[in-house]
Amino acid sequence: MDSIFNMEPKALVKAMVEFSSKTLLLSRRVGSLYEKELKEGNQTKVEELQDKVDKHAEEKEAWKKEKEEWEAERKRLATWKVRCLDSEEKLKGRIADLEADYDDIKEKHDGLEGELEDLKSCIIQEHINGFQKSVRQA
Repeated sequence: MDSIFNMEPKALVKAMVEFSSKTLLLSRRVGSLYEKELKEGNQTKVEELQDKVDKHAEEKEAWKKEKEEWEAERKRLATWKVRCLDSEEKLKGRIADLEADYDDIKEKHDGLEGELEDLKSCIIQEHINGFQKSVRQA
């Protein structure tokens, strides 16, 4: 094939027209393929986004259901019966503590009572001794 510079001007113009028409056809074909690819790509993205939206909606429903369960549990725990049962448990614990304290105090009281009896007997004995001493002196 001859070089471009060795061609006749008519042949050169004809070749340029032919190349430009092929370029135009090729650009249209490439453009349509590009648009088709964009549509398919966008469709894929739309499907992915729709999947995410569906998943989010399912999670939202699950959270809503869980929240309702928690609300029901909170309401149940707020009833007077539960509060009374809780108070009863606290009072039983308090009673057990007081009984233990009572036992300690009772032991101390019994020990002090014994000491008091000993002191009384000592005081009475001192009075008796003092009286007998006075009688001997008289």
